[in-house]
Amino acid sequence: MKTHDSPLARKLGAFVALSNSDLGVLSDLFRRRRRFVPRKDMIFEGQTNQSAYVMATGWACSYKLLKTGERQIVDFQIPGDFLGLRSVLFRTSDHNIQPITRVDASELTASDLLSAFQRTPRLATAVLWAASRDEAMVVEHLVGLGRRDAIERMAHFLLELYARLRLVGLADRLDYDCPLSQYMLADALGLSAVHVNRVLRQLRDEGLCTFKNGRVVFDNYDGLVDLAGFDRAYLDHEGPLLA
Repeated sequence: MKTHDSPLARKLGAFVALSNSDLGVLSDLFRRRRRFVPRKDMIFEGQTNQSAYVMATGWACSYKLLKTGERQIVDFQIPGDFLGLRSVLFRTSDHNIQPITRVDASELTASDLLSAFQRTPRLATAVLWAASRDEAMVVEHLVGLGRRDAIERMAHFLLELYARLRLVGLADRLDYDCPLSQYMLADALGLSAVHVNRVLRQLRDEGLCTFKNGRVVFDNYDGLVDLAGFDRAYLDHEGPLLA
């Protein structure tokens, strides 16, 4: 895959129109490729001197473990996302990251990033935008956990995933592949697996959305948007602001 077609370039291009020079610097960040197997953490909470990664393929989740052994999934990562960027900047990882499927990713050190930012400030601006968008998603997730009921929470989550996947070229129509189990959804949305099953069945029975055999299909997209009160403005996917 050429750099300009990579998920990361597609994502950053939603904010900054990247020049050939910018794309050349971006391609340098893809030099060290690594592969990770599912269900084996690639970044651990408390780890120091940790590299960051840019996902090329696969799905991963970032999570925290409580003393009780319970897990809270903070977010899911898809191609084009950074993994462990805070771990590089904070020097110590404050969460775990685990592949859900096989993951191919490019390894980045702090010096890689600083060198790239010095060579092209536009790329630094685009990465800052990506980090800010991720922060905006965390805010929406917090609102969902605190104020949305279970069915609204699920609907909003599935719509957000669709918008993210479509941005990086992994969803064209009103459906997408989704490898998440009901247990993962439960740990992300603050629900039990039984409750997740009930909510998904309700969305299907009401003709809004079907999640079956690893695929999400929007049977009534507008109705689902209405139910969730989904306003994708917080994702800022309206095209380059900086030409």
